[in-house]
Amino acid sequence: MRIAMIGTGYVGLVSGVCFSDFGHDVICVDKNPEKITSLNNGEVPIYEPGLDELMAKNAAAGRLSFTEDLTTAVKEADAVFIAVGTPSRRGDGHADLSYVYAAAEEIAGNLSGYTVVVTKSTVPLGTNRKVRQIIRKANPDAEFDVASNPEFLREGAAIDDFMRPDRVVVGAESDDAIEVMNEIYRPLAQRDFPVLVTGLESAEMVKYAANAFLATKITFINEIAALCERTGADVAEVSKGMGMDARIGPKFLQAGPGYGGSCFPKDTSALARIGQDHARPMQIVETVIQVNEAVKRSMVDKLLDLCDENFNGKKVAIFGATFKPDTDDMRDAPSLTIVPALVGAGAKVRICDPQGQKEGEELLPGATWHENPYQAVQGCDLLVVLTEWNEFRGLDLKKVVKKMNTPHLADLRNIYDEKDVKRAGFTALQPVGRQGFRKE
Repeated sequence: MRIAMIGTGYVGLVSGVCFSDFGHDVICVDKNPEKITSLNNGEVPIYEPGLDELMAKNAAAGRLSFTEDLTTAVKEADAVFIAVGTPSRRGDGHADLSYVYAAAEEIAGNLSGYTVVVTKSTVPLGTNRKVRQIIRKANPDAEFDVASNPEFLREGAAIDDFMRPDRVVVGAESDDAIEVMNEIYRPLAQRDFPVLVTGLESAEMVKYAANAFLATKITFINEIAALCERTGADVAEVSKGMGMDARIGPKFLQAGPGYGGSCFPKDTSALARIGQDHARPMQIVETVIQVNEAVKRSMVDKLLDLCDENFNGKKVAIFGATFKPDTDDMRDAPSLTIVPALVGAGAKVRICDPQGQKEGEELLPGATWHENPYQAVQGCDLLVVLTEWNEFRGLDLKKVVKKMNTPHLADLRNIYDEKDVKRAGFTALQPVGRQGFRKE
């Protein structure tokens, strides 16, 4: 199949590269000439493990190319995927669909022969029908169908998620569109990965419902963690016991400083607004949003306790600034709440993150960045673990303690064992959902 991918952001680039690895001919389109030049030179603009090698392999095989020329890409395509951004709209939380609609308008004038226009971007219910209306109005004679194909990619594991998905969801209403989409995903269906065909609205809703449910699991265990701290229970043991129940499962039950990233904050906000617009408030989702923000703020209180209720003049080392490991994404990361609070209260913040510095320097002014974690903790009064990068799990904790002025640790991801922390010489530990210790 010949595929045009409109947009080379995270979803568009990963999807385009993986489709080309299925054997399809893929042209990725972007209006940014510098980005296209970089991509054609083999430079990947995002950090995603394994993406650079897979992109180089398929570009060399002639199945993958990058261009600013939308006209040619669309005219030659059997399917055109819209994979542009749908950020939260300022002021009301709705998804901003201006990029989707602009892409549909431009695609319409360049369709040639029967084409399936596929929305890959996360969009509210009714968007695909609106896309169809836009194309039909702009080009009444066009032969096309519209399909919805939401993505379920986890940053840091996107290639495996695409190649070995729990499911592929396709919203389509014509046999021709379903046939094209089945052909595109045939390499997965042949290996027995399920392809679920639904109506347009159902496909749109699946994405929002799934992300809202996962965000709810995270927020639920964070509330349980707060209660564990007051009652003497251990949230690690509680979540393990919960996860053994096949009806619940262990994923997304790790307590921490709240969820962030490109999907959960945006999609929960959009779903809440959809519910309000249809007079069916999503009360659980609205509460999840509120509690998640409160969880982030409550982490500052934990740090304040370890700094004798005063951040002013204290040196604080932060391990991890991205919202999760194996990504450079800083969107809605807990660090964006916690670090400004520290800096604003007079703390001297030193950050170490394997991939976050490029974006983080602009987002977190007032902090200094260090490539080496042992350099970051030099002379510090407090070490805070915000992101559970593997690089931080195996550190020599005794060496860390020797470099610190006051060996206090706020392990907000629970990556260290309390016995190891005590043995290393830390004099205070504040984890999440567990009883810490403090020696005076």
